[in-house]
Amino acid sequence: MPELLALTGNDAVAYAMKQINPDVVAAYPITPQTSLMQKFADYVADGEVDTELVLVESEHSAMSATLGSQAAGARSMTATSACGLALMWEILGITSAYRLPVVMPVVNRALSGPINIQGDHSDTMGARDCGWIQIFSENAQEAYENTLQAIRIAEHPDVLTPIMVTLDGFIISHGLETVKVYDDAPVKKFLRDYQARYTLLDPSKPLTLGALDFSDYYFEHKVSQLQGMLKSPQVILDVGKEFYKTFDGDCCYGFYEAHEMKDAEMAVIVLGSTAGATRMVVDDLRSRGVAAGMIKIRSYRPFPYDEIARELANVKAVAVLDRSIAYGADGGPVHGDVRAALYGKHPVPVMSNYIYGLGGKPIDMEHIMGVFDDLKESIVKGHPKRRVGYINLKEGNTPSLVG
Repeated sequence: MPELLALTGNDAVAYAMKQINPDVVAAYPITPQTSLMQKFADYVADGEVDTELVLVESEHSAMSATLGSQAAGARSMTATSACGLALMWEILGITSAYRLPVVMPVVNRALSGPINIQGDHSDTMGARDCGWIQIFSENAQEAYENTLQAIRIAEHPDVLTPIMVTLDGFIISHGLETVKVYDDAPVKKFLRDYQARYTLLDPSKPLTLGALDFSDYYFEHKVSQLQGMLKSPQVILDVGKEFYKTFDGDCCYGFYEAHEMKDAEMAVIVLGSTAGATRMVVDDLRSRGVAAGMIKIRSYRPFPYDEIARELANVKAVAVLDRSIAYGADGGPVHGDVRAALYGKHPVPVMSNYIYGLGGKPIDMEHIMGVFDDLKESIVKGHPKRRVGYINLKEGNTPSLVG
C-alpha cells in the first residue's frame, strides 16, 4: 500500500533514487541540490542500497564519471544545480551523443552573475539544446514520480536518451510536503532490470567511443541522434499510462496539463511550481464567470508543439510565463517555443510574455491575477497590452525598448 510521508522535494527525489537503486551515483554538492545527494548518501551508508557512490571533485567530473559508468553498462545517476549544470555542459552533449540513458535530477537555480543561490529556470533553459529530454515538476510528488518514470523513458530501446528531471530550487527542493510513496516491490517491477544495449565491457561486441569525427560523418551522426528525441513522445505517454494504471496516481503524466481549457477565452502557460498558484487563480476567476484557463508544460524537451497549438485554437489571448530570459530573443525561451507552435495557424490568439521570478523573486496570486487582467484588456483592444512584461520588477528597471 502507498505510504504518506512528510518530505521535501529533495528528499522525495532521493527516495525515488533509493527505489531505483542505481549501480553507480556520482556526487558533488551544490546548493540547493546538496541535501538531495546527502540524503541518498545516508541510504548508501545505512545499507539500504548497494550503489557505488563516487565522490568527485567537480560537477564536470560527476557527469564524466556518470557517462563512463553508464557506457560500461551500469545504470548511473547524478544530480546538480545551476552553475554545476553549466560546468557539466561539455559532457552533457557527449552523454546525449552516445545515447546513454542517464537520469539526472536538476534542482533549478539561477546562474551567476551576480551570485545567486535561489530558484529560477536559467540553468536548464541554458542546456535545452544539449540533446537531453527535460521533464518539469510542479511539486515534490511530481518530482518523485517523474524521477521513477524517467528511468523507463530514458532506457527504452527506441529512446536511449538522457533525461533531466527538474524541481524548482528551495520552493520545491526544501519545501516540506505530504508525498505519497509507493511500495518497493511494485516500483522495482515497474522499473525493470537494466540491460545495456551496448557496453564497453563486452569484448564480443566491440565499439568505439570518443572517436574523432570530422565533416565526413559528424553531420550524419548528429542527425541520427535526433531519433531518440523524436521517438520519445510516444514512450513518455506510454510510460505515463502504465504508471497511472500500476499506482493509481494523480499527477500529470502526459506532455502537459490543461486546466479549464475546453472553453477558455484566455490562458496562461507556465512551468514548474508556479502552476499551483496559477491554478488557484484560474479557479477563482472561473467561480466569477471568467473563462480563464492554464496550461502547465511537463515535457519541455521534446516540446509538444502540435498539442499546444490545438489547446490554443479557440483562445483569444494567451500569456506565457518564463522564469528565465533568452537574451537577444523575443522574450523568454518558452515564449519562443509557443510562438513557433502557433506559426501558420489561424486565428492566432493575442500573445504576451511575462518574465518573472529571476533569482527567486517572489510571484504570488495577485501578480498572476494581474496577468489575466492584462489579457482581458488585450482581448478588448485586439493587441497585447505588453508584448514582454516583467512581473514584480522594481520601478524604473523596465528595459526602455520593451513595453
